[in-house]
Amino acid sequence: MQELSRKTKYFTDSVIRRMTRIAIDCGAINLAQGFPDFDPPKAMLDRLAEVAHEGPHQYPITMGAPNFRQALAKKCGRFMGRTLDPNTEMVVTIGSTEAMVDTIFALTNPGDKIVMFSPYFENYHAQALFADCTPIYVPLIPPAFRFDPNVLEDAFKQHPKAILICNP
Repeated sequence: MQELSRKTKYFTDSVIRRMTRIAIDCGAINLAQGFPDFDPPKAMLDRLAEVAHEGPHQYPITMGAPNFRQALAKKCGRFMGRTLDPNTEMVVTIGSTEAMVDTIFALTNPGDKIVMFSPYFENYHAQALFADCTPIYVPLIPPAFRFDPNVLEDAFKQHPKAILICNP
């Protein structure tokens, strides 16, 4: 069998998935993943059944269905207090992981540096390495999880191409 790309080493077993297996093995409540123990409201299920019959039943264009991007632009525009162009300022992805990979690849080149606050979501490290970028870590100091401005300044002295900020 042909050897897989060396880049696959960056994608390891997820800590979240490991915690799920441990919770199952121990009979514990699983707080690692969002697995609701209830069904969605009946009204939502009924409406989903209706729209499933309406179509279209095709893949959308790469950046997302135009009507969905228009609705998002309108909603986000209200939130941001400005008009957004759904054709140039809105992209729909299949999830946040794809969105982050797409963004990193769009903004960086191999060898570029990315500032990342630590602790970080485990995918960010792998995604930076997958793009052949070098992470520069800025620790968030407990208990308030604030960064030292001098450490951040030192990180920027290394001339990063991007800074990854995750704000729930």
